[in-house]
Amino acid sequence: MQNLFFLLSTTLMYSTPLIFTALGGVLSEKSGVINIGLEGMMTMGAFTASLVAIKTGNPWLGLLAGGLGGLSLGVIHAIASIKYKGNQVVSGMAINFLGSGFAIFLCRLFFDGTSMTPPLDLDKKIPAFLGQYASVYLAFFMMLFIWYVLTKTVLGLRLISVGEHPKSADAAGLNVSIYKSIGVLASGFLAGLGGASLSIAIVSNFRPTLISGQGFIAIAALIFGKWRPVQTTLACIFFGFSQALVIFIGGLEDTHISSQLLSILPYIMTLVILVGFMGKTTSPSALGE
Repeated sequence: MQNLFFLLSTTLMYSTPLIFTALGGVLSEKSGVINIGLEGMMTMGAFTASLVAIKTGNPWLGLLAGGLGGLSLGVIHAIASIKYKGNQVVSGMAINFLGSGFAIFLCRLFFDGTSMTPPLDLDKKIPAFLGQYASVYLAFFMMLFIWYVLTKTVLGLRLISVGEHPKSADAAGLNVSIYKSIGVLASGFLAGLGGASLSIAIVSNFRPTLISGQGFIAIAALIFGKWRPVQTTLACIFFGFSQALVIFIGGLEDTHISSQLLSILPYIMTLVILVGFMGKTTSPSALGE
């Protein structure tokens, strides 16, 4: 029973950054803009959150700053891919390099040349309730909120319409660029929250290897979840479970499995999911146009 509780709590903890980020990806791609820059946005959010939490001593300000850090790269992606109609994949890859490089540059600038921030005190991390960080509950609230927006509001229906039939939406009088920009900017903010939930909740600091492919796993989750908030969240929980399993197996006394081999398990599962389900999902009709 204790092992089951450990697996459940660890799964939810490691699912949280993926949930935030994948939901952001859903909003961007539902509006028709490919966003493979989630990794860079997470990295920028993780550093910004850690910086502000250390300087102010307030983890909630750190969390907000993390979202704004990701949002800043979302602005760049929106300008490049919507305003100037640049290749969305190339722009996203540039965002990944920019987010990683700029975060390390700023870290060295603010912390005497080191590429990682000092560890946060326990009272400066996101607080925990009932055995889980508050960011876990916030992630599930965000899932319900985004589901409601996309299915029950005019804004959500318009976001979907510009991602499915932009020419028809334009003919109906909608400003397609505005709604696409909303999707991309929301994506950046949520990816920043995902990075922040790593650096000031799960882990106590920012370091260059903190994200390590989490943004790409989030992309796999949104594809697995068929660009739907609830299904995407369930996919994130599945990937979070794979990470929890790595920790659980690695902590067993009689295990003889290499830690390096265990560490690649989440990425192997990501590849299996993509290969097995890629052809069975249908993306928004005008995605990338």
